[in-house]
Amino acid sequence: MMVSKEITLGSGFRKNSFFFAVFITVFFVSPAFLVSQENSLDVLTGSSIQGEYFMGGPVLKDENVNFYSDYPSDILSRTLVSRMSDAEKLSQILMFGWAGQEPPELLFQWVGEVGLGSVKIFGWNTEDIKLVAKSITALQKSAVSRRFKIPLFVATDQEGGWIRHVKGETLVTPGNMAIGASGYPCDAWYSAYYISREIRALGINMNFAPPVDIFTNQDSTIIGTRSFGTDAKKVGILGGAWASGSEAAGVIPTAKHFPGHGATEHDSHGTLPVINIDFKTFRERELSPFIYLINNNIPAIMSGHLAFPKIDSTGAPASLSKYFLTELLRGELGYKGLIITDDMMMNGDTMYAGSLSKAFRMAIEAGNDIIISSKMAKLEDAHWLNNLALMKTDPAFRARVEDSAVRVVKAKIDYFRSAVAAPLYPNPDTLDKYIPDPEGKKFFLEQACRSISPVKTTLIPLSEEKAGKILLVGGLPKFFEEGKKRFPSSKDFKFTYEIGPNETQWVCDNLPAVAQGFDTIILCVHNERTAKIAESIRNLGKNVVILSIMTPSHGSSLKWAGDIVAGYSYSDYTMAALFGGIAGEYQMQGMLP
Repeated sequence: MMVSKEITLGSGFRKNSFFFAVFITVFFVSPAFLVSQENSLDVLTGSSIQGEYFMGGPVLKDENVNFYSDYPSDILSRTLVSRMSDAEKLSQILMFGWAGQEPPELLFQWVGEVGLGSVKIFGWNTEDIKLVAKSITALQKSAVSRRFKIPLFVATDQEGGWIRHVKGETLVTPGNMAIGASGYPCDAWYSAYYISREIRALGINMNFAPPVDIFTNQDSTIIGTRSFGTDAKKVGILGGAWASGSEAAGVIPTAKHFPGHGATEHDSHGTLPVINIDFKTFRERELSPFIYLINNNIPAIMSGHLAFPKIDSTGAPASLSKYFLTELLRGELGYKGLIITDDMMMNGDTMYAGSLSKAFRMAIEAGNDIIISSKMAKLEDAHWLNNLALMKTDPAFRARVEDSAVRVVKAKIDYFRSAVAAPLYPNPDTLDKYIPDPEGKKFFLEQACRSISPVKTTLIPLSEEKAGKILLVGGLPKFFEEGKKRFPSSKDFKFTYEIGPNETQWVCDNLPAVAQGFDTIILCVHNERTAKIAESIRNLGKNVVILSIMTPSHGSSLKWAGDIVAGYSYSDYTMAALFGGIAGEYQMQGMLP
């Protein structure tokens, strides 16, 4: 799509440089994202430019140009994409994951031979973080060996809390709802900072976090404690602080799941959630955090497989909706950054589209810049070949691919020119210095303590003298470990954390008889089945202390208990903070978010 045109350039060009400024009070944060574009390049003259346009802008004459050439990012990105084949352009906007311990040969074909733009660490192969680093190094070397030397975006989901795709020795943190319970933007900023420092050490440069979905439907098991809370304004502020902390550590944050996954209990992995709200509610609630983040230059937003039929009457999921992504997000809201799909291997998009090939096409046409697939395509798969062929017959589709390819390459240039970019070739032998993050370990215990929320207190603070004979009932080893530290004479009643229906019934049948011999029962509740276990001892006349972790609604349904304290994670830090709080080691001040 190149046309000849005479041009002259008189002004300089500027490229992004990353820096941050966070101003924190108890009530407000003002995060700075990618807010300035400084450039030391000399002003380009007309002699540097071909007399041609590509995608609305000039391209360079330099025949040897590559990703590392010293030109402004906007002109360099257009020039590189203008010289790509159709396969290179289309593959630059794709992101694939892999299932095995190491990347298969097919992925190296995609990267080294076709020009795949991005890869994703999905969490199926991350127990050995040194192997993760080696795999990223090998893939990046394959990418930069190509003629344009364009490196990969390497992404993952490391939200904190229970969404932690990079495992191994990385920290298990209290999570976003714990941040919401404390209410401190600094907790959001530092949580992101320490999480991001760990994954950056592995060569991961993009994180699909923070989620800024509002905790509207409190029966949701797909959002739950991933949310910062129920207040849209507060979610935006904490999400903004989180994003700023991520950038300060050198990792690109991604706000998700646009335009908001919080008002449904349905999971888009299995079905297309339909949220029937009017536009006024939608704008004031769902859109509010995204508007705040867009106004603060969030660099990436993930589109969700979510239908809002009163907003887009076609019933299309937002990820496939031109209205949501092009007219609303780009047009009305003025968003300039990357738009990235949620995983396309989900029923929420494919059931609507009718086929994977059509879903990919619709996602591109809607305005997404990066299309994610947890399952790697084969080179002969329809969703690759059909859309590649469409570029030759449909000028509008071709222009849409080229527009995204330019945006992706420019974002890469700006990022890799920054002083804090993740290493292309992470060193596996030095990971022990960074993972687990030594400063993060101290911070997350303090953050957990700030989050613990006293819902109902009668007997607390507890001592063995006050509580009498204590029975600890739960499914986490750390629960018993921390309980024994405070109450060494207590006894244990253990069940499986991922408890099934048969074991649940067995516990309900047997726990009351055991509990008769104790004065106080401290019980950890984390789902409907463990709440049912708590109900089995309701009428024994005992002191019952509920430690409610994960979604707090499970604990709040047990109002008959004498004491209820909410934590928001199964992390070791949360367990330590919960028992420290009920033992009176500090004053619990968290608020149910």
